[in-house]
Amino acid sequence: MLTSLSELPARKQHGPPLAVLTAYDYPTARMLDEAGIDLLLVGDSLGMVVHGLPDTTGVTFNMMLMHTQAVCRAATRAPVIADLPFGTYLTPKQALDTSMRLMKAGASAVKLEGGVSMLPQIRAIVDAGIPFVGHIGMLPQSVKIEGGYKKKGKTPEQIDLLLADAKALDEAGALAMVLESIVPDVAAQITRSVRASTIGIGAGMQTDGQVLVTPDLLGSYPWFRPPFAKARADLASETTRATKEYIAEVQNPKSRL
Repeated sequence: MLTSLSELPARKQHGPPLAVLTAYDYPTARMLDEAGIDLLLVGDSLGMVVHGLPDTTGVTFNMMLMHTQAVCRAATRAPVIADLPFGTYLTPKQALDTSMRLMKAGASAVKLEGGVSMLPQIRAIVDAGIPFVGHIGMLPQSVKIEGGYKKKGKTPEQIDLLLADAKALDEAGALAMVLESIVPDVAAQITRSVRASTIGIGAGMQTDGQVLVTPDLLGSYPWFRPPFAKARADLASETTRATKEYIAEVQNPKSRL
């Protein structure tokens, strides 16, 4: 079990792979922390799986702040990474201000999407002494620009861009980087080429760790689940069953006997 971000280099070198899950509320974060998860991510995926938004671009900073505070109250051991939401790191100053507020809320590190194009913002964050996690490959906050969620690393040009982004993040001082929806061989190449820990999602198993959206793991969001996510529980069905049982008991007093 990870207890400090300072342990990441040793875990990259010697293993075992990092197990990372998202958390958005106090009880879930507390259960994941007590179960031994290495890292918790307050991801802007909360826009969809908590607030019912169509994508992450509608997530506000106040949403992220509230959920980060709740998760950080629960996590007594696992470091907490908080996402910078869409539109809150347009300039280096804004990126630093947003990051500082999330750190004051209890986060251990912050994460934003992008590589080379985000270097000024990343440097502002790192130079201020704030632990930083990158995110390259498929970028959910760019879904409207790209016209959907698309696998990255399929062409030589895409591979070159991904490697350049990874190298830029590494040299800027990122302690880890999420590799999302990247061709597995390319994700493995990136992992070998950087000092930072790589955390894959839909990018094969040859990264330094894996992250999943917790509702996908628990089967608590049945309306959509990405193909790479294996549900290890079915909380949606259990919730429906318990609710129907409760309704029947309330509406039919004889069923209590």
